[in-house]
Order: sequence, then C-alpha cells, then structure tokens
Amino acid sequence: MRLLEVSGLSAYYGDSIILKNISLSIKQGQVVCLLGRNGVGKTTFLKSIMGLVKTPGGSILLDGAEMIKLPTYNRALREIGYVPQGRDIFSNLSVYENLLLGLERNKKKGALDESIYELFPGLKTMLKRKGGDLSGGQQQQLAIARALVSKPKLLLLDEPTEGIQPSIIREIARVIKQLKEKGNITMLIVEQYLDFVMEVADYFYVMDKGAIVLEGKTKDVELKKIQARIAI
Repeated sequence: MRLLEVSGLSAYYGDSIILKNISLSIKQGQVVCLLGRNGVGKTTFLKSIMGLVKTPGGSILLDGAEMIKLPTYNRALREIGYVPQGRDIFSNLSVYENLLLGLERNKKKGALDESIYELFPGLKTMLKRKGGDLSGGQQQQLAIARALVSKPKLLLLDEPTEGIQPSIIREIARVIKQLKEKGNITMLIVEQYLDFVMEVADYFYVMDKGAIVLEGKTKDVELKKIQARIAI
C-alpha cells in the first residue's frame, strides 16, 4: 500500500521554478531518503508536501486523499510530522514544554505518552532544561521527539544529521530503525550523509536541478554510484 504519492509536482519561489514535474511514492512503513547537492530543491520538496510553498501543478496524495489545495494546518491534521532543517525548537521553553507543543500542533488530546523516552532516554534527564541550553545534537533529538509525540503516520525529516556529532547520529539511526521495525510510521528523509542513508533507508531518490535523476533500493545500489550522481 502506498501512503504518499506525489506526481507531476512543480513548485515556485516568486517567478523561479524550483521543482520540475517531480514524481515520488512511498509505501506504508517505508523509510525513503531524498539525496542531492545543496540547492537542488530537496528542502523545497518537503515544504511543498507541507503546503509552505506555491505548488501550481501536480498532485500530492496521502492515503489516497488529495492535499495539493489544503492549507498547511490542515495537512498537519492529516497526521504529518515535520522536522525542518535547523530544528525549529523553542529555545525559551523547557524540553517538556517543547514536547507538549507536539501535541498542540496536531490537535492531539491527552497526556504525553512517556514511551517517547524509550526512544530518547537522554531527554528524560533534562525535561526542565530550556531548549536553548541543549547541544545541537540534543536539540535535534528533541525536534524529532516533538514530531513523534503526536504519532504521525508520515514523518518528514530535513537533514537530521547536519552539524551533529557522530554519537548522536548513531542514536538517531537507532531510533529510525526501531520505528521502522514497528512498521506504523513512514518516513521521508532529506539527507546528504550517505553512510547514514545506506544504514536506515529502504529506498532512495536523487535530485538534481529540481528533478529526480536516480532512484532505487539502497540494498541494490553501490554507494559510489550514488556519490557519482550527487557530484554532477
């Protein structure tokens, strides 16, 4: 079953075309990585799914329902979690308050499910600390945890390993693999760290100049072939 199906998608910033007739699909429970050099449109693609940029052409189906004309807040209500590049946590709020906001953003009701601390045990030891006092890696973990507390069926991650120390990258990879094993969440990850991609992803797409130029199963493709396309 395909959870997300994007077809013929175009996106603009002002008069500049950023995405050109993009098509991409993700099966339920799959982890898919979107690769490419800086500036080729990867972040714009995630923003297009969330309704944050103009998308005059194409289709975005989530569970078979069209979203292309929905405003951003309605897309979030369709159970999409989004962790933007730069994390976007609230530095003046505590870790616990940041997590609670994950429920508010998606209009979820009830108490925070403490099973989130099984995925991120380090966060439980710093619930009263302000987000701005955390390291970059801890902030990234908090941003991912905040997106997960609303139990999204689709999670979008933009450059989760960027500027993060290796130990935290390993922790994030562990969390992604644990979630994948459970099979109740689908992930689309924008990423440039190829070893991380090969470890966590089932499938990949490579973008260049606003278009898809390569795709395949990670287990079937040699790392150097992906590297060659990214270096175009």
